[in-house]
Amino acid sequence: MTRSLGDYAGSGDTGAMRRGFGHYARSGYGGSRMAARRMGGTASTAGALGGALAGLAAGQPAAPGSSLDPALLAGRSADEIMDAVVEAVRPVDGTQDAEASRAAIRDALSELLTRFPDADLLNLTPEQREFAIERFTAHDVFRRFDLDVGQTIREKAPSATTALSRLKQARDYVKETVSAAFRKLREAGRTLTAGRISEVVREALRETFEVFEGYAE
Repeated sequence: MTRSLGDYAGSGDTGAMRRGFGHYARSGYGGSRMAARRMGGTASTAGALGGALAGLAAGQPAAPGSSLDPALLAGRSADEIMDAVVEAVRPVDGTQDAEASRAAIRDALSELLTRFPDADLLNLTPEQREFAIERFTAHDVFRRFDLDVGQTIREKAPSATTALSRLKQARDYVKETVSAAFRKLREAGRTLTAGRISEVVREALRETFEVFEGYAE
């Protein structure tokens, strides 16, 4: 894994990058099924994110003390609403996993507003909520990859600027792979309906890591 990622960092060879992901899935996680199990927190957080966004869209009253009180959020900026969603969905607990997931939620919501400039975070459509969940999943997978092995890419790249470019390319590859996994599940009738979000995300994670693992040969 380290050799493949080092080769990728130095040369930018996408084949080496894919092999690095393959060894990461196989050696780092013990294969796709184990990866999906070990990333259960990602699936749970995705379910909580979907529930929070759906609750806002439906105008449901928030639980006492929740940062998602519609009365408190009315008239707030997009940044303030994103902060409130992050706090409600993934509170700080001092772990790197929590910090990665908090950043992934914010990344996903920022990307949502880029894709849908007229989106109202307090009233997202089902399509927009699905996009947010899909992108959260991708960003969370990448941030864990970065926590685990990103330092190898930073150390082996010829410059800091190149390292950032390599990491961005790796993130884009994760996003493409996760997006394809969700698309495959949608075509099979596995949609992100309420109550099934965590389950479908877990399946998408397994599918994603199966693709990664296929490059470890």
